[in-house]
Amino acid sequence: MKLFSGRGIVMHTLALSFACVGVTAVHAGEIQQPPAAKPVPGKVEIADGPFKPTWDSLKQYKCPDWFRDAKLGIWGILTPQSLPEAGDWYARAMYEQGQGQYNYHVAHYGHPSVFGYKDLAAMWKLEKFDPDRLMGLYKKTGAKYFVVLANHHDNWDNWSSKYHRWNSVNLGPKRDIVGLWAKAARKHGLRFGVTEHVARSYSWFNTNKGHDKDGPLAGVPYDGNDPKFQDLYFPPHEDSSYAYPANPPEWWPRQWYWRIRDLIDTYHPDLMYSDGAVPFGEVGRSLCAHFYNANMAWHGGKLEAVYNLKDMSPRTDHGEYVDGIGVQDVERGMLNGIKAEPWQTDTCIGNWFYKTGLQYKPALQVICMLCDIVSKNGNLLLNIPLKHDGTLDVEEEKVLADLGAWMAVNGEAIYGTRPWKVLGEGRPQGSGNLNEDRQPYGAEDIRFTTKGDALYALVLGWPKDGMARVRSLASRAGKITKVSLLGHSGELKWTQAEAGLEVQLPAKRPSEHALALKISGHQLQPVPVNHGT
Repeated sequence: MKLFSGRGIVMHTLALSFACVGVTAVHAGEIQQPPAAKPVPGKVEIADGPFKPTWDSLKQYKCPDWFRDAKLGIWGILTPQSLPEAGDWYARAMYEQGQGQYNYHVAHYGHPSVFGYKDLAAMWKLEKFDPDRLMGLYKKTGAKYFVVLANHHDNWDNWSSKYHRWNSVNLGPKRDIVGLWAKAARKHGLRFGVTEHVARSYSWFNTNKGHDKDGPLAGVPYDGNDPKFQDLYFPPHEDSSYAYPANPPEWWPRQWYWRIRDLIDTYHPDLMYSDGAVPFGEVGRSLCAHFYNANMAWHGGKLEAVYNLKDMSPRTDHGEYVDGIGVQDVERGMLNGIKAEPWQTDTCIGNWFYKTGLQYKPALQVICMLCDIVSKNGNLLLNIPLKHDGTLDVEEEKVLADLGAWMAVNGEAIYGTRPWKVLGEGRPQGSGNLNEDRQPYGAEDIRFTTKGDALYALVLGWPKDGMARVRSLASRAGKITKVSLLGHSGELKWTQAEAGLEVQLPAKRPSEHALALKISGHQLQPVPVNHGT
């Protein structure tokens, strides 16, 4: 610490040099200190109710129908990491010499010994943020629920956090981001949820304790070494992994618990997402039990809560996963078959955090992913990255408009549906966490959903010859009595033969991208095909 406290001349020289090249450099410690936070209670407590912090008790969980019926959610991600518009994990990489974001930070803001993350947070203003307008767009897109990133691994809270002073009300935008999103979601009739990622901050964000290994500033400590800001940057320790901290001090899981409990108790979300499995043993199980019990109290004894968690096995450094205690989430990937219980994919059309110049997933890919996921009993939570000022760019709004146009025609085959006996035909498109299959879908890729007596065949590409073919519904599948095309009011010509159901499609497409056939029949049973069953 001696080097840090005695570096005033070095810091002054750096600030002058940055100013000469047009970069604003703010000295460490010159920002206005946020007001003190409320002390964290000395022990963990949970709301009264049937759920206790044990696996057996949490296995009582049953997924609510609202989530099973919703199918599509939108995710809003903003923190001070949004300001540079330089992509994901900025708060970590800005303190790693040689990383692209470190280079960007030095070039645009200054050296991290002078201008650190606390200074970036103070500069972030979110000046064009209009959650009401955005929620209107999301509703028109077809989303039935919205979730907000309440905090990330950068140890920053997006609400008026009782137990953590580094938050969006005290500093930066000086706005209650979570509260504004919650108000907008409920105004537009969407279910509201929150995502929390802060459990791993203790390790992930510890790069701020470093220093350059070479170059003119080798050995000059980054601003994370300054003891005045340890409640943001953490006290000195050795764990800098990106997983959950291996051996955190007792106070950290307890602070995590009370910060997320404050979030839950203040905004009453119906969905909570942890970026991993359950952290911190009994403390993590206590938070889950509290969320369920509190949610039941808000809803007159009915459980409407969804807790998303990830199965990262065989890895054990991302928490404990026990199937059935909540709703499984698969990050940037899918399951390869029908799961008996509801689940969710979360993905993004670009980076999680906005990155200038990135090429996005087109609406066609998103629609085909949605059909695949829903056929397997899943939901899609889609992030549309927000710019630093809280707006979307033109290309992002086009993806939303195209998705919304398709959902307006074909939503009947998505909302409120359940899987059929097989997921479909063609490539199964399943690969697990962080391994999205980028192979294109086509007319030979078909996904099934059901609702009441109706069977829907979602054909994930327009056949070149105008003839949709469903091999699973050959004559041996049982007698088909009616076939129609969503968005088309006229009669269709179709035949059911030994090779499959063949449907002559109209010349005019009712919507771009995938199409949805609505099929009626008597006790239909799928005929086995070579793949995708």
